[in-house]
Amino acid sequence: MTVKQIYMDAEALLEGHFKLSSGNHSQFYLQSAKVLEDPRTAQKLAAALASQIQEHGIKIDTVCAPALGGLIAGYALASALDVRYIFAERIDGVMTIRRGFEVAENEKVLICEDIITTGGSAVEAAAAIEQLGGSVVAFAALANRGFCRREHSNIQRHDNCKLPKETPFFALADFDFPMYPPEACPLCQDGSVAIKPGSRGN
Repeated sequence: MTVKQIYMDAEALLEGHFKLSSGNHSQFYLQSAKVLEDPRTAQKLAAALASQIQEHGIKIDTVCAPALGGLIAGYALASALDVRYIFAERIDGVMTIRRGFEVAENEKVLICEDIITTGGSAVEAAAAIEQLGGSVVAFAALANRGFCRREHSNIQRHDNCKLPKETPFFALADFDFPMYPPEACPLCQDGSVAIKPGSRGN
């Protein structure tokens, strides 16, 4: 079964008119929380992602996930890799490591999201890790929205991808949907009103 089919079966691949966190509009939206509410599915996806990472021989001490979207995916991946898990969260708009979590000097950390679009939140979490002396060795996500180039994919990197080029990025599938700025959105031009689902909306 493909990752796309898993999202469809979980009613997590939504079709309509959506306002994304970036401010752009799209006809499609991935709602990973619907997929990850089933622990068996979360474990299956995390095991597949862990297998990709292990094939590359990358040494990982810890998985760190940006809250809120990456929390479950990150925990499941850390479990599959059998490593420590921590998370980052925004405090007054700044991604921060808190709640007693510590990062050792040169600790090798993988940043995990549920979905990577441009990778902005993942890069913020990486900066928080590096400020504490850790070393970010890879990025990972269940799904890639197609702006960043992942390992094992022919999709080309877009200019608005924020992930560092030199750090490997792993994901299970590409979901390369068209997105539009509001002023050029054909759905808006047809009179439809965008809704904002997800962790920053509803």
